[in-house]
Amino acid sequence: MTDVSSSAVPVRGRALIAMSGGVDSSVAAACMQRDGYECIGITMQLYDNATVYGDSTQAACDRTSNGRTCCSLVDTEDAKRVCENLGIDHYTANFREAFGECVIRKFTDSYSRGITPNPCIDCNRYLKFDRLMKRAEELGCDTVVTGHYARVIINPETGEYELHKGMDPSKDQSYVLYMLSQEQLSHIRFPIGELNKDETRRIADEYGFVNSHKPDSQDICFIPDGDTRGFLRRQGVECEPGSFVTENGEFLGEHTGICDYTIGQRKGLGIPAQHPWYVKKIDPEMNEIILSDNDALFGRELRAVDVCWTYAAGKPASAEIRCKARIRYHHREADAAVYITQSSGTDARPADSVKVVFDEPQRAITPGQAVVFYDGDRVLGGGTIV
Repeated sequence: MTDVSSSAVPVRGRALIAMSGGVDSSVAAACMQRDGYECIGITMQLYDNATVYGDSTQAACDRTSNGRTCCSLVDTEDAKRVCENLGIDHYTANFREAFGECVIRKFTDSYSRGITPNPCIDCNRYLKFDRLMKRAEELGCDTVVTGHYARVIINPETGEYELHKGMDPSKDQSYVLYMLSQEQLSHIRFPIGELNKDETRRIADEYGFVNSHKPDSQDICFIPDGDTRGFLRRQGVECEPGSFVTENGEFLGEHTGICDYTIGQRKGLGIPAQHPWYVKKIDPEMNEIILSDNDALFGRELRAVDVCWTYAAGKPASAEIRCKARIRYHHREADAAVYITQSSGTDARPADSVKVVFDEPQRAITPGQAVVFYDGDRVLGGGTIV
């Protein structure tokens, strides 16, 4: 792999900092200000209590102030106080409608069809690096900054912008950023990508930030209590009970609704058996959950659509590449061959379909999740598993 350097940085200018109220985005703002940028903080309003809990009472407000969210009123106040500490302007932006359409509706639709989505990827794709980048242009900012643990590096030989993993493997968030294009990468900074979490909190302490020891937000920000089933019900998703069956069609019991399960699941099935059962497949047309033993969950191939590449040319030079691939956020990468089977989209940003063949079988390949391709620390692209 070509040796790259992170020493090349954009010319100092005006930066819009996406501030969630957490410590990561706060330190990102401090780093950009330290590096000579004129900074503006902005907090995106993505949902309200009625969306999350089905009510707008004070009790709901209290529940969203538990340190496990990224969009509550308390989070907005924390972001504002950090900006006051740094002496920079702070704004809020109402993106509730776009978030509801692009993230929440897709989330609920996917579960109703037996698919397990990743809403963080959709939020990055349609909100942070689309709507927010457009807002940055309106505010005269040439750089958008977030608190992701990832790195944008300029290859000194090719001049290409490359998306790389964060230096801290335990916090790396490159998996949820695979969709970023060269144009987007040229305007994005991830200042804490070189840090680990302890270093981030130490810097926050040095600045006296109010949120320096605030807990990390959970993966699904709009389900702060972790009750996915309850959230889906409040959104009107009612999955009817159906049958648990074996791969041979043998009836094993009754399930509570396909939206309550995901591939590879073992706990919560409620089926007494002499050996453990796992969810192998969800069949929405038959309203069946197919169960198997653990060994049957392993497979070597998958198909993915809506594949985006980070290459300057828009896609790899060859229709077949060797790389490592990751099929879930915290899954270990594995050696694989990727075959582009169909190209679509625009000349500026192709959207390919691919077949991925792993050297070794992978456990619980799940429709709706992303498969992301790596060359060492560099993200090559990724797509949605179907």
